[in-house]
Amino acid sequence: MPFDHLRVSVSDTSIGLSPQELVKLGEKFFRAKHDLVQQQPGTDLDVSITRNLVELHGGLFLIESEPGRGSTFSFTIPLARKEAS
Repeated sequence: MPFDHLRVSVSDTSIGLSPQELVKLGEKFFRAKHDLVQQQPGTDLDVSITRNLVELHGGLFLIESEPGRGSTFSFTIPLARKEAS
């Protein structure tokens, strides 16, 4: 059965992440070493859980970021196309 894909992207103008932080971002409980991040409560499992769910559905999860400029989080998942009768 052929597939179409759904792509979802969310961008922000936050503190952004360094290349070293991007590598660790998918790890459970990782928190960036920035005052704004450290002041906020939370478990920081959101990226890890999202990446796992997307990959379980055969999709791809991507993060692009630049310190001081923000980040873009996106994922693509396959959608089964309904066959015409």
